[in-house]
Amino acid sequence: MNEAEWVLLIARVQFALTMAMHIVLAALTMGLAPLLVWFEAQWLWQKNTAARDALHFWIKIFSLTVAVGAVSGVVMEFQFGTHWAAFSQQTGGIIGPFLFYEVLTAFFLESALTGVMLFGFGRIPPHVHFAVTCMVAFGALLSAFWILAANSWMQTPVGFTQDDAGHFIPESIFLLLKAPSFPWRFSHMVTAALIGSAYFMMGIAAWRLLRFPGEMASQLMLKSALILTLFAVPLQMVTGDLHGENTLKYQPTKLAAMEGSWQPPPQGEGEPLRLFAWPDQQAQRNVAEISVPDVASLYLRHNLTDHIKSLSEFPRADQPPVAPVFFAFRIMIGLGLLMLVTSLVALLQHRRGRLSESSKLLRWLVCMTPSGFTALIAGWVVTEVGRQPWTVYGILRTSDSVSTLSLTSTVIIFGLILVVYASGFTLGLIYLLRHASAPIPEKPGMVAVALKTPN
Repeated sequence: MNEAEWVLLIARVQFALTMAMHIVLAALTMGLAPLLVWFEAQWLWQKNTAARDALHFWIKIFSLTVAVGAVSGVVMEFQFGTHWAAFSQQTGGIIGPFLFYEVLTAFFLESALTGVMLFGFGRIPPHVHFAVTCMVAFGALLSAFWILAANSWMQTPVGFTQDDAGHFIPESIFLLLKAPSFPWRFSHMVTAALIGSAYFMMGIAAWRLLRFPGEMASQLMLKSALILTLFAVPLQMVTGDLHGENTLKYQPTKLAAMEGSWQPPPQGEGEPLRLFAWPDQQAQRNVAEISVPDVASLYLRHNLTDHIKSLSEFPRADQPPVAPVFFAFRIMIGLGLLMLVTSLVALLQHRRGRLSESSKLLRWLVCMTPSGFTALIAGWVVTEVGRQPWTVYGILRTSDSVSTLSLTSTVIIFGLILVVYASGFTLGLIYLLRHASAPIPEKPGMVAVALKTPN
């Protein structure tokens, strides 16, 4: 590869790295916030001390996540100016306002109010503190709204014109929000955040119950997160199917890569379900394919005979990297099914009254702690790598979006970001593990005072 190709590759890897780390933090804040609201409501209205302890425990993790997420988000967005100047120059009239609204929301409704939520204990009335917690949850959701609106426009662009220089001119913000993939992308991401956060909470609660058997707060955490997954995981399957139909219509090359479909099936046969294969992009075929005939047509076209557009129907230059998309899609689906089965088994144990006492199940839930966020990252790989070679799908190529940088400066910046991110996330993980392993104080101090319900 020449120097320009190396710069493009490093810029893409750097953005992928920072985005993968940030998306987990953003999803954790979005998924944890409703659970904080739930715990605080139970304490205020039911005087449930286990809910008070759970709130006290998780609000520290939430605040840490918001703090680190705000920093990582700023670094990620700065890259639009440093590494993707050509993209920013051409799409700035559209992407710029979206990012401005997101930053405004993230810093004022989410970050600032998180400080009030954390340090307001004992200083503001309980009902005001509860309102602040609700506003933080709303801020996290609104922040995701603007980011996903920008991403959905890049995936399925609408509501714009282009001038002679190729600059994208928005017709109106309302037309931009009508990007065809936006409703399904937003609902799919929000549900994924809830599932990831719920399994994260279940895993930590299970870990605590193994260390502190009978701890009431951990039992409430486990039960609350379990109930959430029992609703969210099936809902995610429905939104995923609807999102897939949208992808079939607007991004057929991405769907073909997800299915590993290089050639149309023979006449009269449906699309096979490829359980495993090794996509060979050079040869334009799959190696060691294991498939079930016609089954993919059932969930793609809702019959057994229709099929999708194959990769051979598109120029090679317009095909995404198939292997990462193909495998990431199967990781996402596989983990989704595993989480569904785990939730059903946990429900069975709960009905038997043994949810918090089954050591085997608790150990398994500990192993499942990162499963939701692993599935989320796999889905993000499908979404973003599957969009290649475009930054604005079908209009602006990634190779035409990168800044003109020297290879030396690109490598130095990438190295510094690796050091900073590795240090920050390592320290955060150490704090998280220590906090998760420490006993909850019998008298949780200011939280008990602040959330004391009036007589």
